[in-house]
Amino acid sequence: MIEGPAEAKGRQAAPSQDAVLYRRLVVKLGTNLVATVDGRLDLENMARLVEQMGQLHQQGLEIILVSSGAIAAGRDRLGLRRERRDIPFRQVMAAVGQGRLMHAYEQLFEQHGIAVAQALLTKADMSNRHGYLNARNTLLGLLELKVVPIVNENDVVAIDEIKEARFGDNDNLSAMVANLVDADLLVLLSNVAGLYVDDPQRDSRAELIPRVDRIDRRIERLARSASSPLGTGGMATKIEAAKLATGSGVAVVITDGRLPEVLPRLVRGESIGTLFSPAVTRLESRQRWMMSGLASRGRVVVDDGAANALRKGKGSLLPAGVQAVQGKFRRGDLVEVVDTQGDRIACGISNYSSADIDTIKGAHSGQIMSLLGYEYGAEVVHRNNLVVL
Repeated sequence: MIEGPAEAKGRQAAPSQDAVLYRRLVVKLGTNLVATVDGRLDLENMARLVEQMGQLHQQGLEIILVSSGAIAAGRDRLGLRRERRDIPFRQVMAAVGQGRLMHAYEQLFEQHGIAVAQALLTKADMSNRHGYLNARNTLLGLLELKVVPIVNENDVVAIDEIKEARFGDNDNLSAMVANLVDADLLVLLSNVAGLYVDDPQRDSRAELIPRVDRIDRRIERLARSASSPLGTGGMATKIEAAKLATGSGVAVVITDGRLPEVLPRLVRGESIGTLFSPAVTRLESRQRWMMSGLASRGRVVVDDGAANALRKGKGSLLPAGVQAVQGKFRRGDLVEVVDTQGDRIACGISNYSSADIDTIKGAHSGQIMSLLGYEYGAEVVHRNNLVVL
């Protein structure tokens, strides 16, 4: 379901200049924004976008950056202008260019007093329960420390990315990351203004679609477009990413990253490009993911104090509040949290196995190391991995 420009304009009130509608953003920069046509890093354009992210960071917003450009940076560093598409060559370029790309971002963010961290992910990291838990905790931990994570596919080992496989592009990676960290908004920035009713390269009168409330077959047909010579993604992959993210309760915007102050304008709710509305609320998506994505492996019984705190949304589940463990499960499995009457309070991803929890139940978090000889955090279930039912 889509709205035309007139309907969208009439339905939406003019946003306040100071109001911020989104607090946690995943920003994906396409190759066309970080590299010039001849394959060099476009430091001027990168600096402009980093400056905008720096402004938002200073306002207290949380930002994760998913950036393309490692292969282009590698070609630039080695002075190779001729395009080759064989996998070993592109993996070598990625290995050379990833450090160069990160160095450029580190210098640019440093000008705004912002620390950055590199996170190289593969699809296996997102699907494996331990990898998912570790990646989520790491990214959220970085955000808590006011660090900007810079995420990319690990091109050196992730062959699917370099072969341009359907689920191996950075558009879909950014959607997976947005779901991973419960982002409020995913911004897909490239050199296109958004989704049009027709290909604007063929029809200069084609109208931009400002809002999409449901991604159906019509929308998917409209997304067919030619791929960029520098990047791996076209509009079709962006629609795939939007479908994944909105199905997880994340709003998505596809727009032109070259527009002035595009990011500050977007977080204030200004209509730029094409907005894809979340298909469900974030809480619904979390519940649905946890209930259908992973089967519950066991139960953790908590005392009345912990039950009341969890029901009020106060913090994580600590070992001191645990009375008993039911079932056999491993670290990273989905578990139910129940009160002493057996009523379900929450579900979440456990930081510890059932055997470990049985050992540390009732103890203070500071005793975990002495009781187990290792620890994976002070919480049995961290609040970031917990959904109260």
